[in-house]
Amino acid sequence: MELFELVKAAQKRIEGHAHVTPVMTSRTLNDMTGAQVFFKCENFQRMGAFKFRGAFNAMSQLTEEQKKRGVITYSSGNHAQAVALVGRLLGIRTVVVMPDNAPVIKREATEAYGASVVGYNPDETTREDICRDLENRHGHTLVPPYDHINIVAGQGTAAKELLDEVEKLDVLLVPCGGGGLLSGCAVAAKGMQSTCRVIGIEPEVADDATKSFHTGKLHTVKNPPTIADGTRTPSLGNVTFPLVLEYVDGMKTVTEKAIMDAVKFLLYRMKLVVEPSGALGLAAILGSSVKPKGRVGIVLSGGNIDAATMKMILDS
Repeated sequence: MELFELVKAAQKRIEGHAHVTPVMTSRTLNDMTGAQVFFKCENFQRMGAFKFRGAFNAMSQLTEEQKKRGVITYSSGNHAQAVALVGRLLGIRTVVVMPDNAPVIKREATEAYGASVVGYNPDETTREDICRDLENRHGHTLVPPYDHINIVAGQGTAAKELLDEVEKLDVLLVPCGGGGLLSGCAVAAKGMQSTCRVIGIEPEVADDATKSFHTGKLHTVKNPPTIADGTRTPSLGNVTFPLVLEYVDGMKTVTEKAIMDAVKFLLYRMKLVVEPSGALGLAAILGSSVKPKGRVGIVLSGGNIDAATMKMILDS
């Protein structure tokens, strides 16, 4: 099946389970930039982030035998919560491997949704190694955070919904961690409107995908010191890397200051609570990494920010 067809099938599959999130605008930002900016507010998605889309699309297609054995994943937070919530909805046991330095709010929410959380020190081992060991011992099915075509197709429904509503965009700005959201949104955007330019946005200090995009070779940045915890994935994946190369038009990076400025703008000007990873698209505009023209779409990928991080940003 063609990739865009997979996104359309995912949209039907998640209908009635995922929220169709609102599209919002800011007259202040439009006046500042001279562009028309449309925010796809995935901070209003179930469990507070776009990750619910991919998790539901992937887990709802598991066999009955796989569902009985349960699923395992690794995540710093949003994918963990998504898998845990979908597991609760579909009656599937879930185990999540999560770094000890993950935001407290995300770990607590994951446990509240019913998942068993296995912590680890990222300086001593890798989440993949722990996951593989548990997978082999208990027969769980791995539902990865981004490197799976059903995850990618599910995430792409965010861009499809945005274009269903606003109909035409000149450019779409999408946060990039492991590339699931970016590649899915790029497939959807190109499938609906081939002239729409899709640009991935990363923190300057976590620029593995940007380097990979510009060189055509996979780069890795381990444990980058960025406030945008959702982008701390070391690299693009075997599925997402070629999709990014094929469907994405450009990659840009943003400073930590621009990320914090974007979180503050969204809170003060638009009354939106958005986590640092979710604010990367706006950070690209505020930090002048991207000069917006015409009709600009921005995916606000999530809103799961803890009080300590928000306080630090607001005090900066």
